[in-house]
Amino acid sequence: MSALTTIGLPVALGIIMFGLGLSLTVGDFARVLKQPKAVIVALLCQLILLPAICFGLVLAFQLPPVLAVGMMMLAASPGGTTANLYSHLFRGDVALNISLTAVNSVISVVTLPIITNLAIAYFNPFDDQLGMQWAKVLEVFAIVLIPVAVGMVVRRFWPAFAKAMDRPVRIASVIILVVVIAGAVASNWALLVENFGRLALITIVFCVISLSVGYLVPRLLRVGQRQAIAASFEIGIHNATLAIVIAQTVLGSTELSLPAAVYGVLMFFVAFGFGFLIRERGGPPEDEEAVVDDASAGRSA
Repeated sequence: MSALTTIGLPVALGIIMFGLGLSLTVGDFARVLKQPKAVIVALLCQLILLPAICFGLVLAFQLPPVLAVGMMMLAASPGGTTANLYSHLFRGDVALNISLTAVNSVISVVTLPIITNLAIAYFNPFDDQLGMQWAKVLEVFAIVLIPVAVGMVVRRFWPAFAKAMDRPVRIASVIILVVVIAGAVASNWALLVENFGRLALITIVFCVISLSVGYLVPRLLRVGQRQAIAASFEIGIHNATLAIVIAQTVLGSTELSLPAAVYGVLMFFVAFGFGFLIRERGGPPEDEEAVVDDASAGRSA
């Protein structure tokens, strides 16, 4: 494997997750209890509905087994800092995004290996591999949660430093995300060109469906506009870097990472266009949210 895979990818993801930790406090997890409806709806969409939809898409597009498993890994990956950025840009509830990212990152340590193992068992892309064993699950734990925990500790005990570093690390995270995906694309160019045609359409369709589910399901269940925008980006923008790192370093397969690499490039444009669509609907988000909150208060009185 190249140095990008063995060293660059884990380091890049570590910096991204550390940056996420700098933005989190224990209160972000506690905030979930204050907005239970929005959080529960978003998590059910993320953890159950999307993998089911992705499974249907994979079968409909008749992807080869290894690419099918790669798509399922992508579907199981949580949202990340990019979702927070888009939510801020299009006037979503960024505090809800942060809470969802925090909870989803913890849950994904369990759900991502489970969904990956089920996909490997069903599609059987490797004759000599039964799935993600406990040692590899621990690797996922280390990759996802340790940098986040370190970031949270830094914020807790050195808040001034964390505050000063928050913005630079956020900017660096986005730049690193682009560089890592570009590097993964460049280092696997021949494989990517060979499979781009069959992956471009399914990744675009999956991204559009993910964003739509994240927005429409909460709205149908009377969740506020700003919360629905936050849920849309949290559910629709998956952590492609995490999927690439796990595919290439934990499972040792470049082909498994191709769906995430293609998605990681196309997602920026799809999410940007979708953001304008949902931002234009209805009246000002703040006013609508206040109306929904008042109605909820009236029902609970």
